[in-house]
Amino acid sequence: MTRAVPQEILDALTDVDMPRLPPEASASEAVRLAGVELPIYRAGCVVVGSGAAGLRAAVEMKRRGDDVVIMSQSAWGGTSACSGSDKQTLHTANTADQGDNYKAMARAIRGGGAMDEDTAYVEAVGSSRMMASLQFLGLPLPQDPLGGTLRYQTDHDEVGRATSCGPRTSRLMVKVLAEEAIRLDVPFYNQTTAVKILTEGEGADRHVVGILAMRASDRTEQNPLGIALFVSGVIVLAAGGPGELYRDSVYPNGCFGSLGLALEAGVELVNLTESQFGIGTRREGFPWNLSGTYVQAIPHIYSVDTEGAEHHFLAQFYRTTQELASNVFRKGYQWPFHATRMLDFGSSLVDLAISSETAAGRRVFMDFNRNPLPVPGDLPFSLERLDEDVRLYLGKAGAGQDMPIDRLKHMNPLAIELYRRCKVDIAAEPLEFAVNNQHMNGGIMVDTWGRSNLAGCYAVGEAAGTHGVTRPGGAALNAGQVFGIRVAEHIGASGRAKRLATADLSGIAAPGVTDLLSALRTESPLTVKSIRSAVQARMSEKAGIICDEQSVGQAMIEARKLNADIRADGVAYGRAAEAVRGVQWRHMALASEAVLSALDFFIRNGGGSRGARAICDPEGESLPHASAGALEQYRFRREREGDRNEQIVVRLEGDEIRLSTRANRTLDEDARSFFERDWPAWLTGRIYDLGVDA
Repeated sequence: MTRAVPQEILDALTDVDMPRLPPEASASEAVRLAGVELPIYRAGCVVVGSGAAGLRAAVEMKRRGDDVVIMSQSAWGGTSACSGSDKQTLHTANTADQGDNYKAMARAIRGGGAMDEDTAYVEAVGSSRMMASLQFLGLPLPQDPLGGTLRYQTDHDEVGRATSCGPRTSRLMVKVLAEEAIRLDVPFYNQTTAVKILTEGEGADRHVVGILAMRASDRTEQNPLGIALFVSGVIVLAAGGPGELYRDSVYPNGCFGSLGLALEAGVELVNLTESQFGIGTRREGFPWNLSGTYVQAIPHIYSVDTEGAEHHFLAQFYRTTQELASNVFRKGYQWPFHATRMLDFGSSLVDLAISSETAAGRRVFMDFNRNPLPVPGDLPFSLERLDEDVRLYLGKAGAGQDMPIDRLKHMNPLAIELYRRCKVDIAAEPLEFAVNNQHMNGGIMVDTWGRSNLAGCYAVGEAAGTHGVTRPGGAALNAGQVFGIRVAEHIGASGRAKRLATADLSGIAAPGVTDLLSALRTESPLTVKSIRSAVQARMSEKAGIICDEQSVGQAMIEARKLNADIRADGVAYGRAAEAVRGVQWRHMALASEAVLSALDFFIRNGGGSRGARAICDPEGESLPHASAGALEQYRFRREREGDRNEQIVVRLEGDEIRLSTRANRTLDEDARSFFERDWPAWLTGRIYDLGVDA
């Protein structure tokens, strides 16, 4: 920012107050099942999750006259309400001076491979409408004097389709959508955790009929765990990603997602091998991505060992001070780890070096009051000795100040202010950070209307596996909004959520309650703490950015055994509140086995390094180098071209994880719509494909 911005404006972009929830509606009736007095709530549709994607789906359904309620484990406590970065990105079609080409944008979205071409086009063409409607609701996206949206370039973005409200873009999205949902009188059920999807029928006729949930406010002597029955023939899973899967994570605490919940209901998942990892501060303090201007200010990065000695460890990886500093800068828009960027002294060597230091028991810091130290034997750091792309960027930004903190203050004072609000003053002290898990690109397999393979079950946001191996920064926020609208349109066209569900589910719900109670045992040797420790350590140490066939295979076997033990012994709990966590960690253990099974399947069948993971192999074709020579321990396989054209599908059959592959859905880019020919399909609703259950 080249001009001073008044403090009250900065405050409005960092201190985003959320609206107050309306009073909850009472249960309509009650029923005694398996010895428990269950309250019954009825709705046309239940949206599970109160983040940006779930709120969008609920708002759009309510506008179309559907009966919809929102069920939330913790309103305003999820990823979209609590996460961000220096300037959190929303990726949409470029509406600045150059316009855009939706098909070109779709190619960029699916550029990493393993993504459906039609889905990428849906996200591209829907982005303009999505953005305009958010602006209508009051989202403060920045504009130039003539109304063009201000843009910049982000990762996997060749033309500059990124825009931002500042560090809290997604929270501001949640705020305006929540205010609209409350204005439209959408009922909220907070502190309500979905624990079991209820279904009826067999084979192709199987469909959703309701959800069992656990609610603190419904705990009574006759119902000590607060189990509640939500009767609905339509559900939208929008509970975000499996943030608790990794110990080293930038997700807010308590983000469990719904992958285990979906698997238990027979819902198919896809692309679980694909995640994002990058540098950020851990959730033990203030979880935040350190992308953009945090690293473009080029702070000094160092580690500290157990004796308190500092180590200039990046100097062991890069050959010159210029090369080191330029690649630290590039982490701003090449933020996610990418295996191929370890080659040719690229920017992902930074991630590898940090990960290695952390694994060795050293703590890693960035110091904004020091420029990078020189590589031994080389010239000292200078803004005049940087790679051309870096010099040009800093020059255009006017960031020629002597110290990193002053460059950061000039380019983005909000980045400093945000940490200060959390009692971390990066202007006064170094900032500890690590390589963390940040996003799950895979999830529930859906079609272009957000339908899963289970009739009546939809998925949006990070719960949906709509992304491929990579995605442009901010594309996930766009996808959640676009599919929130698409899901609402499809549900509205089906007419299935126009009225309250009236079915008597006693016969279906009773076995579900019995199963739930039998899985929670006060005498079990398996505690929430022990399951969490086992799952998170295994995922962080064996399924992070560096993988190999043997380690992943062994981790899968251990995950499978843990789930067998959970099925045999249940999960222990003391207080009623711990029972909810017990169910969530049962689901998380199942999700962990699913991820590791997919990753093992991919590697054993010859899959190579792509996106977030390097598949190390002594026979691998790709060899990263450090300044001292070849890094043989990190020799890795190349990606196979054919793997870009398919996706790994995961489903649960009985107690067994089953895996298969399917080809990416394609898009005929030469096909052209014709108004008179295609209008009847819109008028009659044929575009919604209502005769097919995904």
